[in-house]
Amino acid sequence: MNEDMWPYSRSLMRHTNFHRIFGRQLLAESINEIFLDTRPFLGLNCNAGIIEGRVVGVIDGDTIDVLDAAKVQHRIRLGGIDAPEKKQAFGARSKESLSDMVFDKSVTVETGKTDRYGRDIGKILVGGMDVNLEQVRRGFAWHYKTYQREQSANDRRLYDFAESEAKASRRGLWRDVAPIPPWDWRKGRRGG
Repeated sequence: MNEDMWPYSRSLMRHTNFHRIFGRQLLAESINEIFLDTRPFLGLNCNAGIIEGRVVGVIDGDTIDVLDAAKVQHRIRLGGIDAPEKKQAFGARSKESLSDMVFDKSVTVETGKTDRYGRDIGKILVGGMDVNLEQVRRGFAWHYKTYQREQSANDRRLYDFAESEAKASRRGLWRDVAPIPPWDWRKGRRGG
């Protein structure tokens, strides 16, 4: 059996008669190919790894475009945070903060997931600095707790502390008396 096969191939083989007709190896290879070919459509982790390149665009406070050495452009959604939307209070300031840190700079993106819009979700590093964390520390993004299980335990603690500290110091969006988290703002815009 191929070691890098989809982990459930063996289980499926036991519960089908396909292997009696076509053989175990063919069944295992077929299951593996079907699964691997559909991962992008299922939104599964198919881009795990590192992307290195230059930031050629800042879309908003939590999304950038990175051009790699092969001249392939990657749209990156900063993981673990959610920044105000463009039309939301502090949206423009959040984008400006992110742009100041990354635009036209070389970055390393630690990615491990793709979202439903095809963006790579990742942690952006510039000279060893965690840009996602810095956006939270500056008060221009929330720690996106809905997805915190996708972060390391250490990152969860750091991002949570940075948000608490920014809030206590009334930095960035925390100057507002009652800042509206982007997930609530989006929900209100959709009428839900």
